Amino acid sequence: MLIIGIAGGTGCGKTTVVNQILNELPEGEVGIISQDSYYKDTTHLSYDERVKINFDHPRSIDFKLLETHLKVLKSGNTIEQPVYSFVKHNRTGDTLKTQPRKVMIVEGILILTNPELRNLFDIKIFVHADSDERLIRRLKRDISERGRDIDEVLLRYQTTLKPMHQQFIEPMKEYADIIIPNNKYNIVAVDIVKTIISEKLQ
Repeated sequence: MLIIGIAGGTGCGKTTVVNQILNELPEGEVGIISQDSYYKDTTHLSYDERVKINFDHPRSIDFKLLETHLKVLKSGNTIEQPVYSFVKHNRTGDTLKTQPRKVMIVEGILILTNPELRNLFDIKIFVHADSDERLIRRLKRDISERGRDIDEVLLRYQTTLKPMHQQFIEPMKEYADIIIPNNKYNIVAVDIVKTIISEKLQ
């Protein structure tokens, strides 16, 4: 099994890069795991308490469970991936049965901050985008998909997103094997990744 980690700041375009890779590969040979599924269970907290959690800090992620699940997949077994609700700021209690694949892509803003997880990745990719561009994308997504209002998104950006990006996410570039600039010129970088994956699949 080839395990690829794709990181980068919020709104950098990780999903776009993942989809570009998926579009070129045989269906059913690539699996996806999102870091967002592994936010720690916060059922013991009230909704008002959950809203105050800094979800952009590495301690908000259950890295131990994510690491365990990847090892289980690598050994050829199925996992029950947690399902997370951004509206409730908590796991839903449901799980998603995830089968092992020849290639597993793990994507998330904080996945390169954890040394044990980093060691499981065969290829580490960092998607880079301009901070203004990332903010605009985050605004559009949180308002249209997650029911947030503009003041809430901007406050969270200023108080947690931006400082956490500077402290934890941007420095992770040094661990990346490939840095993909998320603009119209990223075709070459994505092609390189697809070539490496195709070679591993043969």
